Amino acid sequence: MIYRLAKEADIEKICSLVKNAVKEMEKQQIFQWDHLYPCRADFLDDIQKQQLFLGISNDDISVIYVINQDSDEEYKNGAWKYPDSEYRIIHRLCVNTKYQNEGIAKRTLLHIEKELREMKVETIRLDVFSNNPAALSLYQNSGYKKVGSAEWRKGRFYLMEKHL
Repeated sequence: MIYRLAKEADIEKICSLVKNAVKEMEKQQIFQWDHLYPCRADFLDDIQKQQLFLGISNDDISVIYVINQDSDEEYKNGAWKYPDSEYRIIHRLCVNTKYQNEGIAKRTLLHIEKELREMKVETIRLDVFSNNPAALSLYQNSGYKKVGSAEWRKGRFYLMEKHL
């Protein structure tokens, strides 16, 4: 897989990928995303800030994710184990429904961790929907630890952290 920054020309494919993912999550009774979030404007903002990345395989977008230091006020609810470390936050990690259950999310996490280590980033933070068993399993099995929770519009999200 080749990872690269997203471009504005990718926006239609990105929005389609996420729309399909939302439909698939809803089939599984996972109601974490909808038409309000994440939306086209969120992704265009991510692209403009050069924070949205794509994983490409077979000339198709397999996965998307955002890396930055932006967090909502609720991140203060985290009992962060490494509060003074250089950190980044993973947002909106989403695997194309055509490629789910092929280990792409796990490989992408490993790629993100490798890239951030090379940048001398010490810690990764994220939030994960408490009612998304696949995502919870992915992060827990990858060494991310719960450090708190946040209540957002869609329910409870766990704040998680991993020291690299």
